[in-house]
Amino acid sequence: MNILIVKLSHIGDVAMSLPFLVALRQIYPQDHLTWLVEEAAAEIVTDHPLLDRVVVSRRKAWIREIKRGRFWEVIPEIRRFFKELRQEPYDMVIDLQGLFKSGILAYFSGAERRIGYDQTREFSYRFLNERLSPYDPDRRSVLKYLDVAAYLGVKIDETGRSYLPCLAVNEAAAREADLLFTGDKRPKVIINPISTGRNRLWPESCWKELIHLIVREYDFQVVLTGGLENQDENHRIAQGSEHVLNLTGRTSLKVLAEIIRSAIVFISPDTGPLHVAAMAGIPTVALFGPTAPWRNGPFGPGHEVIRLGIECSPCFKKVCDNPRCMTEISVDQVYQAVKRQLGSR
Repeated sequence: MNILIVKLSHIGDVAMSLPFLVALRQIYPQDHLTWLVEEAAAEIVTDHPLLDRVVVSRRKAWIREIKRGRFWEVIPEIRRFFKELRQEPYDMVIDLQGLFKSGILAYFSGAERRIGYDQTREFSYRFLNERLSPYDPDRRSVLKYLDVAAYLGVKIDETGRSYLPCLAVNEAAAREADLLFTGDKRPKVIINPISTGRNRLWPESCWKELIHLIVREYDFQVVLTGGLENQDENHRIAQGSEHVLNLTGRTSLKVLAEIIRSAIVFISPDTGPLHVAAMAGIPTVALFGPTAPWRNGPFGPGHEVIRLGIECSPCFKKVCDNPRCMTEISVDQVYQAVKRQLGSR
């Protein structure tokens, strides 16, 4: 069989799809598996040993170029992409994304069986010819993907122990990560303070105080991570502490994954790298406010979720004038969770 998996974005969502890949291999051990993904999250799945092929869509880059008036320059690349997509005659395509952009690509793949959930957003289910019953929106995302594997015949393990760790190791990226540590062999506490939603952020002063408590009690190297756009925030957090290694904006996604894999504990709000850590089998301390940990909390055993549970949480809003659900989490709450994780290690 020739099987296409469609899970395009985001980094955290693609990472949370990896247990599905492990489960799928259990029933299709010799079959040809291709993953269709967008550029920003592609390094999560490229070179994965359970995949035979990865096809990358540069959809966002094409949109940017078209907005700049470069329509005719982009068209040849889009044609090459569709040619690559149709290069293999697929027997089955599985749409894990459930959006118009994934549904139409599933349709154009030419697969005989097009599988996904019914009643998904943007009418994407209309591109499918084999639909599962609509999923419970409060079902954990990883389990929602594994339910598709169950439909195909896998006996799923809801604890996650059968699938973790499932993030592929990249030896070249691991060597690059090791060089960034500048020879410091101490255990690593990795902190990713940034999230895409501003109301998911914990105050910078709290991160500074947490780092102070950790380095006062433990002989660990504290490492800050984030994207290029997060350099100012993380610079302020790291400022004044000689014990912090600030790698913000200095790594590719693959190198970031290997940095995370080196951690004794990973601390973060709800964001993509949190789920990369969980898929790598790294214990996490996760701060949740406007989002729901029962939907998107770190999957598998060995994680601590901190959530105040105030009356308006989770609201799932991207903007909030008074995000108390995050700002009122105390430093001591997070520090005690970190100590419990370190004690268990």
